[in-house]
Amino acid sequence: MQKTSARLLALLSLLQTHRDRSGDDLAGRLGITPRTVRRDIDRLRELGYPVRAAKGPSGGYRLDAGAHLPPLLFDDGQAVALALALRSAESDETIGEDAARALVTVRQVMPPRLRRRIDTLRVTAVRPPGAAGASPVGTGLLAELGRVIDAREELRFDYGADAAGASGVSGAAGVPGASGAAGAAGWPRRVQPHHLVTWRDRWYLVAWDLDRDDWRTFRADRIRPRTPTGPRFTPRELPGEDVAAFVAGRFRGTDGSTTDWPCRGEVVLGLPAEAVAPFARDGIVEELGPDRCRLTLGSWSWTGLATTIGHFDADIQVIGPPELTSAFAELAARYAAVATGRSQTIPGSVPAP
Repeated sequence: MQKTSARLLALLSLLQTHRDRSGDDLAGRLGITPRTVRRDIDRLRELGYPVRAAKGPSGGYRLDAGAHLPPLLFDDGQAVALALALRSAESDETIGEDAARALVTVRQVMPPRLRRRIDTLRVTAVRPPGAAGASPVGTGLLAELGRVIDAREELRFDYGADAAGASGVSGAAGVPGASGAAGAAGWPRRVQPHHLVTWRDRWYLVAWDLDRDDWRTFRADRIRPRTPTGPRFTPRELPGEDVAAFVAGRFRGTDGSTTDWPCRGEVVLGLPAEAVAPFARDGIVEELGPDRCRLTLGSWSWTGLATTIGHFDADIQVIGPPELTSAFAELAARYAAVATGRSQTIPGSVPAP
């Protein structure tokens, strides 16, 4: 005979099938007597499970709707936080449907007072521009990546590009550490997986690339694992303070050991500070007068920084460093060549009519 705890779990599983089961049926399936079934039903009720009994020839036992989880010991703040998290996740292409079903399940086992509070919460998760171009990542793939990370097993996978292009990071072409498509050559990537992270509505695998002898970030929606997995490995220490700092640094064009931008400059713009501040991202804006302000801003390259500053469409005075002045000069020459028709045709481009 099963131990009491194991038997109660088996009984609970049978009662969750949304149909009445007689005591004799339950006793036969569990290999116990009807009297033991009645005692176990009482134990489940004492634990907080709402087991309903129906009398008559067609009667039996069943678990009331919504009781798929053990009694949840949440205080009011935890219940609200849980509901907010699940509602925010409903827009996620990967786990949105599961989050919506989880919220329904959790809501049903909460007392009416908390249920009413949750029902008043209306959250709209706004996805950043460009996020719609990401392919959805199946929960099965995320679970497998989580498993190999936890087991510390080397992973082999094909890595393919999608509509976003060959860069491993959409919208960050040229950023060091962003892994591009390598599956086209016919050989799999071999990595030691360390962390699964999300960044701007996309899932990434942070791993040590065995063939390139360096850290890489791989978009999960481009990963196609191969089996079997490789041998176990000893995890390496990430550069930087933690995985969040490492990923932020990589997407800023550094080696991941710092979250500072590799290129930072200072300019004076012919615009009021209140017009610049909403678009300065993590830059510093200082008011110099009614129509002038100082802007200190960073980027992953000097040319990228000069281009970003040019978006303000105002008079610009470069305070420093000299590299930023050179970047403006390079851009000016490039744009002048385009304006006068002297620009060279890029191989593979479509000729102008």
